[in-house]
Amino acid sequence: MLKDDANILYFSPASIWEIVIKKGLGRDDFRVDPARLRKLLVANGYEELAIEPDHALAVETLPALHKDPFDRILLAQARCERLQLLTADCQLVAYGDSVISVPD
Repeated sequence: MLKDDANILYFSPASIWEIVIKKGLGRDDFRVDPARLRKLLVANGYEELAIEPDHALAVETLPALHKDPFDRILLAQARCERLQLLTADCQLVAYGDSVISVPD
């Protein structure tokens, strides 16, 4: 899916925000420079999907299968925009067709 030029690839500012917060907490699994990551995503053809009010409101409709607020907004964005969320978080697969689990 990632290599198919027919697919438009998006990233969310929520992912950048999560990295900023968790890197700031000193988490070893968040060592990436968020500004550099954003720059590289854009340079590699990814489009930024802004968080809209409808996305935020859609979080309320999600079943409480997953507690992480960053993952929940990503899922809400995918559902609202009829996109597929690619994730290594296998817990999100419980939300159904809008989630595709990819190996870590």
